[in-house]
Amino acid sequence: MTAEKTSSPSILLVEDNQDDVLLIRRGFERAGISNPIQIVSRGPQAIAYLNGSGLYCDRTKYPLPALVLLDLNMPGSDGFAVLKWIRRQSAFTHLCVVVLSASDAMRDVNLAHHLGANLFLVKPLEFWNAAELWQSVQRLL
Repeated sequence: MTAEKTSSPSILLVEDNQDDVLLIRRGFERAGISNPIQIVSRGPQAIAYLNGSGLYCDRTKYPLPALVLLDLNMPGSDGFAVLKWIRRQSAFTHLCVVVLSASDAMRDVNLAHHLGANLFLVKPLEFWNAAELWQSVQRLL
């Protein structure tokens, strides 16, 4: 077995709000999730990361994730566009994608699920329930 197979699968966090990044990291820590987290702040960066192109071509530094935590509202392209792109790639049909959004509008939830999101979580993710939420996410890994 190679070192890659024995290490924890990585997580790609696509989030432009640094406060939310901090909250998510703390939630993972509280839940005892030690998977490496790679962070990008824009949709095109997420696509480049997943493609392994440009800055992200070194898969040792930027391994393919087992889970994508995807913010919906980002400057440039939104999370829906990234989710559509992911689900159009045959290599990512089984990639777990959890959508994070400040919106709890049913149209956003329905669209995210229609486009192939595995889970939809509404932000802000409170500290008191973050560990429980992330334990649910860990089951998806």
